[in-house]
Amino acid sequence: MKTNRWLYGFFPGFLVFFPAVLLFCTDPVMAAGQVQTQAESEGLIPAGRTDFVYAQCVEIQEYENGFKRIDVQDDASYLLVPKGEEIPENIPEDIRILQVPSERIYLAATASMALFDAIGGLDHIKMSSLKAPDWYVDNARKAMEAGQILYAGKYSEPDFELLLAQNCDLAIESTMIYHSPKTKEMIEQLGIPVFVDRSSYEPHPLGRCEWIKVYGAMIGKEKEAESFFDSQLALLDELDDYSSGGKTVAFFSVNSSNVVVVRRNSDYVPRMIEMAGGTYALSGIELLKDESGTSTVNMTMEEFYAAAVNADYLVYNASIEAPLYSINDLIGKNELFAGFKAVKEGQVWCTDRYLYQATDIVGQLIRDFHIMLTGGDESEITFLKHLS
Repeated sequence: MKTNRWLYGFFPGFLVFFPAVLLFCTDPVMAAGQVQTQAESEGLIPAGRTDFVYAQCVEIQEYENGFKRIDVQDDASYLLVPKGEEIPENIPEDIRILQVPSERIYLAATASMALFDAIGGLDHIKMSSLKAPDWYVDNARKAMEAGQILYAGKYSEPDFELLLAQNCDLAIESTMIYHSPKTKEMIEQLGIPVFVDRSSYEPHPLGRCEWIKVYGAMIGKEKEAESFFDSQLALLDELDDYSSGGKTVAFFSVNSSNVVVVRRNSDYVPRMIEMAGGTYALSGIELLKDESGTSTVNMTMEEFYAAAVNADYLVYNASIEAPLYSINDLIGKNELFAGFKAVKEGQVWCTDRYLYQATDIVGQLIRDFHIMLTGGDESEITFLKHLS
């Protein structure tokens, strides 16, 4: 495999994006030595560590007899206790206990469903925060239509009675749960542990995908997780040959208030564009260099026009907003779009709505960008649609 060569060959680019790690993961995970010392005081014997290649926001310490400890940066620590094993004494109160394998999960972190699906783990998901029509992960939608996964209410208003009736043993939430702290507290008061997924804070696109190892540990599918992630690394080996062609790409959406929403320089989407051989058209905007806020920034249409009017490609993000079906749909949002170079040259593209839920195959989107940038065979594109 060329993976290591690709990784080290791209290292200078990684240094450019290193501040993003500070943005997303400000508090370092507990140092290995500290974890080991504490583990020994808890009667656990260290037996190795899970190898993470790109993920910066999570670590897994392994112990004898199948125990594992997951440390999530800027959040919490979890001790995975195999069923049949006793919970060690003297576990600090701030470490949450998860009995594994988890078998009756309420999944409210929608971007994680594809990772469970990729390792054959949907039978461990019994409840969902989305209804069947809202899933773009085919197997998840089919499982809900067959009654194998039940709708248990959105993340902020779950059906607590259903969680209890279904013997829910784990709730997996996105960081959106922190906008509804009472909900998280109520779930925990029911005796259901809550795990908060922070994969969206990973600065590298493959870092998000690598959280598949976290879920593999939770449901006893570590080998499947390792194998799948290795397949994604192999897919990206070909990026060695993706040199910059000088083409610029603006990735954006327009919200219901007619405000343009764009990605900061440190976000994983600009990184994907560069890995595909393009240049993020908004990289020179001072506002987007600020790393103290969220991964997105709101701009007025006038500001966006000034920044992206000469971009070679416009890519509309339909993973959150409603998709576009034609260039006229874009111009209908604001007449200024008619003056954009990409509009005049017919280089307006739109993402598939499945994009946000497709955490498992992020490598394919990079390939899609590359095909777009090089005028390749559009029939091989998965997540992008060329508008006319």
